Amino acid sequence: MEMDFERCYRAVDSRDQRFDGWFYTGVTSTGIYCRPSCPAITPKRQNVRFFPSAAAAQGAGLRACRRCRPDAAPGSPLWDVRADVVGRAMRLIADGVVDRDGVPGLASRLGYTERHLHRMLSAEMGAGPLALARAQRAQTARILIETTDLAMAEIAFAAGFGSVRQFNDTLREVYASAPSDLRTARGRQQAPAGAGTIALRLAYRPPLHARALLDFLAVRALPGVEAVRDGTYHRGLRLPHGIGRVALTPADGHVAATLRLADLRDLAPAVARCRRLLDLDADPAAIDATLAADPALAPVVTAEPGIRVPRAVDGFEQAVRAIIGQQVSVTSARTTLTRLLSHRVDHEVDEVDEDRHPGQPHDQRGELRGFLSAEELLGLPDSGFGMPVGRREALRGLARAVVDGSVDLAAGVDREEAVRRLLALPGIGPWTANYLAMRAFGDPDVLLSSDLAVRRGAAALGLPDTQPTLDRYAERWRPWRSYATIRLWRAA
Repeated sequence: MEMDFERCYRAVDSRDQRFDGWFYTGVTSTGIYCRPSCPAITPKRQNVRFFPSAAAAQGAGLRACRRCRPDAAPGSPLWDVRADVVGRAMRLIADGVVDRDGVPGLASRLGYTERHLHRMLSAEMGAGPLALARAQRAQTARILIETTDLAMAEIAFAAGFGSVRQFNDTLREVYASAPSDLRTARGRQQAPAGAGTIALRLAYRPPLHARALLDFLAVRALPGVEAVRDGTYHRGLRLPHGIGRVALTPADGHVAATLRLADLRDLAPAVARCRRLLDLDADPAAIDATLAADPALAPVVTAEPGIRVPRAVDGFEQAVRAIIGQQVSVTSARTTLTRLLSHRVDHEVDEVDEDRHPGQPHDQRGELRGFLSAEELLGLPDSGFGMPVGRREALRGLARAVVDGSVDLAAGVDREEAVRRLLALPGIGPWTANYLAMRAFGDPDVLLSSDLAVRRGAAALGLPDTQPTLDRYAERWRPWRSYATIRLWRAA
């Protein structure tokens, strides 16, 4: 990532929050690195270096500022736009792939050698995959130290460190503090009640139209999986090491998140998936500026700034929803999905609620759980689907492709390749594949021009409302046509 010194310095001098996460400011005279909006006195030019990642700043021997907490800044919106190998690698690292599978596993997922992947990431990010994962582990450890009463050894392994010594050395290097000092600095703040419960703040770049996000999720909420109550979104999560539950409450400048995890090693993946779900790493200023340049969209952008694309915590779940939602209303799709979920056999061991009475169903106390896995869907009887045979077999074909690895629906997937493979499956057409590209794969530039509601929204705003003419007109909205799609849905 190339950074112009003058532009970056102006952002630091003005304490512009919009650039938090885009780059990091290293101050050589103090040995710290900050986010651009740090409230401290602007450092002298000769004492400043700019870094594309926190890992690069740490690699230069700088520690994180205790005042602005740069390691907790919003993620770079660059990875939403970029679908290249570096962008995919950053999404997979955030999801904990290096912690689970090591650098060989990451390289294998991306189809490159470890050496070439290290070279690409170092050139773009100033740090290789191990250093980037190490920076994430340090942030995870800090969250656990400050929000739980776990012993330091438990935190070390939960955060992904190979040893307590490595944990201690890393935190001293990154934060210039021993782990015990970080906990002392927490003061008298009490850890959240309950084993595996973690409370934290998820930063974003304002503005955020929270009501639009919650409205979208509420009308599609599936009983037993998710719910929206009193301005908070609740859902169950299927995570790499077990189940989890999250409550997300949008607030001024952050989203308050309360996570309940069966295995604390899932903290980083859970945070990454929650950020992805709410599109918290987007750059709303750039998106809204592009869309508002169109006189037809300018009034709705002005009236509702900060509209995000509701994304997904699980690619397979979103694919099942998309197939069932083809050519039916949202209400009808929700009814069918609810019936489908009601037929699954529960073999899940609920480690989060150990006090649950034996034999008591998950939903009897209102507890939420993850969506069906591909394996679970394949185990359902024909009677559990409640839909035409063709659609049922399309779901089974998708599940088989996911199980055998011929289709990858993870966040770091090659978007074009994933769409191509989806289109090769029976029962999946362009609308479904493109809908998944937008919501599951995070492509910011998808226009669902064949969608009836999109065309109705276009007509309501005085825009062309036939597919070919709308496609041509929408070229002016690049690279943010996914956000235009959401606005057209709202206009409908």
